[in-house]
Amino acid sequence: MSKILVVFYSFSNTTKRLAEEIAEQTKGDIRELIPEKSYAFNYNTATKEVRNEIERGYCPKLVSGVESVESYDYIFLGTPNWFKSFAPPILSFLRNVDLQGKTIIPFCTHGGGGLGQIQVNIEEECPKSTVLSGFETMSNFDKEKIKNWLKKISL
Repeated sequence: MSKILVVFYSFSNTTKRLAEEIAEQTKGDIRELIPEKSYAFNYNTATKEVRNEIERGYCPKLVSGVESVESYDYIFLGTPNWFKSFAPPILSFLRNVDLQGKTIIPFCTHGGGGLGQIQVNIEEECPKSTVLSGFETMSNFDKEKIKNWLKKISL
């Protein structure tokens, strides 16, 4: 039987709720990425901070979430869509955890930008992994839509 891990970073708990639903439906384990330094709570300050980090390719230090994934076959990877890309803690995970030979399934929450370049960015960071078709949703997600997506990707 294939082993599933749901890894996520969530700024405002929206992505966390989606990750928990995916973990429940797949019976997978769940792991939250927690950066050493939290982002500013003020939206305008946080967006300036994040834009700068994304443009620089910055990888924040993670205090939780970078443990080995050796025993897992499938890694669901969740993030908010920030400026059409994944959050910097996701980049830290991708660069610090050996994902070679793993199947990665991206998912994101957004305010209107869909998956943006998240799937493409993951494929670029993980050329020795298989990346399946991702899932995107706004803050209010439909459990049935998740179920149908999981069926579509055969999980």
